[in-house]
Amino acid sequence: MDKTIILAALALAVTLTGGDKAMAETAQMPSKTAYDFTFEAIDGSDLNLASFKGSPLIIVNTASRCGFTKQYKDLQQTWSDYKDQGLVVIGVPSNDFGSQEPGTEKEIAEFCEVNFGVDFPMTEKVAVKGAATHPFYAWARETLGDKNAPRWNFHKYFVDRDGNLV
Repeated sequence: MDKTIILAALALAVTLTGGDKAMAETAQMPSKTAYDFTFEAIDGSDLNLASFKGSPLIIVNTASRCGFTKQYKDLQQTWSDYKDQGLVVIGVPSNDFGSQEPGTEKEIAEFCEVNFGVDFPMTEKVAVKGAATHPFYAWARETLGDKNAPRWNFHKYFVDRDGNLV
Protein backbone atom coordinates (compact mmCIF):
# COMPACT_ATOMS: atom_id res chain seq x y z
CA MET A 1 0.00 0.00 0.00
CA ASP A 2 1.32 3.41 -0.92
CA LYS A 3 2.41 5.60 2.02
CA THR A 4 0.03 8.35 0.85
CA ILE A 5 -2.90 5.95 1.10
CA ILE A 6 -1.78 4.80 4.54
CA LEU A 7 -1.51 8.39 5.76
CA ALA A 8 -4.90 9.34 4.30
CA ALA A 9 -6.55 6.37 5.98
CA LEU A 10 -4.64 7.15 9.16
CA ALA A 11 -5.90 10.73 9.14
CA LEU A 12 -9.43 9.38 8.91
CA ALA A 13 -8.88 6.89 11.72
CA VAL A 14 -7.22 9.44 14.02
CA THR A 15 -10.00 12.01 13.61
CA LEU A 16 -12.95 9.65 13.89
CA THR A 17 -14.67 9.82 17.23
CA GLY A 18 -17.11 7.01 16.62
CA GLY A 19 -20.07 9.38 16.33
CA ASP A 20 -20.07 9.47 12.55
CA LYS A 21 -23.42 7.84 11.71
CA ALA A 22 -22.74 7.68 7.98
CA MET A 23 -19.65 5.55 8.61
CA ALA A 24 -21.53 3.32 11.04
CA GLU A 25 -24.32 2.81 8.50
CA THR A 26 -21.83 1.96 5.74
CA ALA A 27 -20.50 -1.08 7.58
CA GLN A 28 -23.00 -3.30 9.30
CA MET A 29 -21.77 -3.20 12.84
CA PRO A 30 -22.28 -6.30 14.95
CA SER A 31 -22.43 -5.85 18.69
CA LYS A 32 -18.75 -6.76 19.03
CA THR A 33 -15.91 -4.32 18.57
CA ALA A 34 -12.19 -4.82 18.08
CA TYR A 35 -11.83 -4.30 21.82
CA ASP A 36 -13.47 -7.69 22.42
CA PHE A 37 -10.41 -9.54 21.10
CA THR A 38 -7.10 -10.61 22.56
CA PHE A 39 -3.94 -11.74 20.83
CA GLU A 40 -0.87 -13.24 22.37
CA ALA A 41 1.95 -10.72 22.08
CA ILE A 42 5.16 -11.72 20.33
CA ASP A 43 6.84 -11.88 23.77
CA GLY A 44 4.20 -14.35 25.07
CA SER A 45 2.18 -11.88 27.16
CA ASP A 46 -1.48 -11.06 26.53
CA LEU A 47 -2.20 -8.30 24.02
CA ASN A 48 -5.78 -7.40 24.85
CA LEU A 49 -7.13 -4.87 22.35
CA ALA A 50 -9.38 -3.49 25.14
CA SER A 51 -6.24 -1.95 26.63
CA PHE A 52 -6.26 0.42 23.63
CA LYS A 53 -9.83 1.70 24.13
CA GLY A 54 -10.15 5.26 22.91
CA SER A 55 -7.26 4.92 20.47
CA PRO A 56 -7.48 4.39 16.72
CA LEU A 57 -5.69 1.24 15.58
CA ILE A 58 -3.99 0.02 12.45
CA ILE A 59 -3.87 -3.77 12.55
CA VAL A 60 -1.74 -5.27 9.79
CA ASN A 61 -0.80 -8.86 8.97
CA THR A 62 2.91 -8.99 8.29
CA ALA A 63 5.58 -11.30 6.83
CA SER A 64 9.36 -11.00 6.93
CA ARG A 65 10.06 -12.55 3.53
CA CYS A 66 7.52 -10.71 1.39
CA GLY A 67 8.05 -8.17 -1.34
CA PHE A 68 5.99 -5.80 0.84
CA THR A 69 8.19 -6.28 3.93
CA LYS A 70 9.70 -2.83 3.40
CA GLN A 71 6.32 -1.48 4.60
CA TYR A 72 7.60 -2.09 8.13
CA LYS A 73 9.60 1.13 7.67
CA ASP A 74 6.48 3.21 6.90
CA LEU A 75 4.46 1.50 9.64
CA GLN A 76 7.20 2.28 12.15
CA GLN A 77 7.36 5.89 10.95
CA THR A 78 3.57 6.21 11.19
CA TRP A 79 3.66 4.77 14.73
CA SER A 80 6.46 7.15 15.71
CA ASP A 81 4.71 10.18 14.21
CA TYR A 82 1.23 9.56 15.67
CA LYS A 83 1.55 7.47 18.84
CA ASP A 84 1.56 10.59 21.01
CA GLN A 85 -1.85 11.41 19.50
CA GLY A 86 -3.09 7.96 20.50
CA LEU A 87 -2.62 5.92 17.33
CA VAL A 88 -1.57 2.31 17.85
CA VAL A 89 -0.03 0.18 15.11
CA ILE A 90 -0.21 -3.56 15.73
CA GLY A 91 1.75 -6.02 13.59
CA VAL A 92 0.29 -9.50 13.22
CA PRO A 93 2.80 -11.95 11.73
CA SER A 94 1.18 -14.61 9.54
CA ASN A 95 2.56 -17.43 7.41
CA ASP A 96 -0.67 -17.75 5.39
CA PHE A 97 0.50 -16.24 2.12
CA GLY A 98 3.37 -17.87 0.28
CA SER A 99 4.82 -19.22 3.55
CA GLN A 100 6.64 -15.90 3.84
CA GLU A 101 6.77 -15.83 7.65
CA PRO A 102 8.40 -19.15 8.58
CA GLY A 103 10.34 -17.92 11.62
CA THR A 104 9.67 -18.25 15.32
CA GLU A 105 8.34 -15.33 17.34
CA LYS A 106 11.88 -14.63 18.59
CA GLU A 107 13.25 -14.62 15.03
CA ILE A 108 10.43 -12.38 13.79
CA ALA A 109 10.89 -9.88 16.63
CA GLU A 110 14.65 -9.74 16.07
CA PHE A 111 14.23 -9.31 12.30
CA CYS A 112 11.77 -6.43 12.76
CA GLU A 113 13.88 -4.65 15.37
CA VAL A 114 17.25 -5.05 13.61
CA ASN A 115 16.06 -4.24 10.08
CA PHE A 116 13.31 -1.65 10.70
CA GLY A 117 13.61 -0.51 14.32
CA VAL A 118 10.09 -1.78 14.98
CA ASP A 119 8.91 -0.99 18.47
CA PHE A 120 5.15 -0.99 17.91
CA PRO A 121 3.19 -3.90 19.42
CA MET A 122 3.49 -7.22 17.60
CA THR A 123 1.47 -10.38 18.14
CA GLU A 124 2.47 -14.00 17.97
CA LYS A 125 2.23 -15.56 14.52
CA VAL A 126 -1.44 -16.33 13.75
CA ALA A 127 -3.64 -17.47 10.89
CA VAL A 128 -5.59 -14.68 9.18
CA LYS A 129 -7.48 -17.05 6.87
CA GLY A 130 -8.65 -20.65 6.80
CA ALA A 131 -9.94 -23.00 9.46
CA ALA A 132 -7.57 -21.74 12.17
CA THR A 133 -8.27 -18.01 11.58
CA HIS A 134 -7.69 -15.85 14.65
CA PRO A 135 -11.08 -14.68 16.05
CA PHE A 136 -10.29 -11.00 15.29
CA TYR A 137 -9.78 -11.79 11.61
CA ALA A 138 -12.91 -13.97 11.50
CA TRP A 139 -14.90 -11.06 13.00
CA ALA A 140 -13.36 -8.56 10.58
CA ARG A 141 -14.26 -10.78 7.62
CA GLU A 142 -17.81 -11.23 8.93
CA THR A 143 -18.14 -7.49 9.57
CA LEU A 144 -16.68 -6.15 6.32
CA GLY A 145 -17.29 -9.10 3.99
CA ASP A 146 -15.05 -11.40 2.00
CA LYS A 147 -13.94 -8.64 -0.37
CA ASN A 148 -12.23 -6.86 2.53
CA ALA A 149 -10.45 -9.90 3.96
CA PRO A 150 -6.66 -10.23 3.66
CA ARG A 151 -5.60 -11.54 0.25
CA TRP A 152 -1.90 -11.17 0.93
CA ASN A 153 0.58 -9.89 3.48
CA PHE A 154 0.38 -6.33 4.82
CA HIS A 155 -3.41 -6.04 4.61
CA LYS A 156 -4.49 -3.26 6.96
CA TYR A 157 -7.57 -2.87 9.09
CA PHE A 158 -8.34 0.55 10.55
CA VAL A 159 -10.24 0.70 13.83
CA ASP A 160 -11.79 3.93 15.13
CA ARG A 161 -11.61 5.15 18.73
CA ASP A 162 -14.74 3.14 19.61
CA GLY A 163 -13.34 -0.15 18.32
CA ASN A 164 -15.30 -0.20 15.06
CA LEU A 165 -13.75 -1.21 11.74
CA VAL A 166 -13.73 1.73 9.31
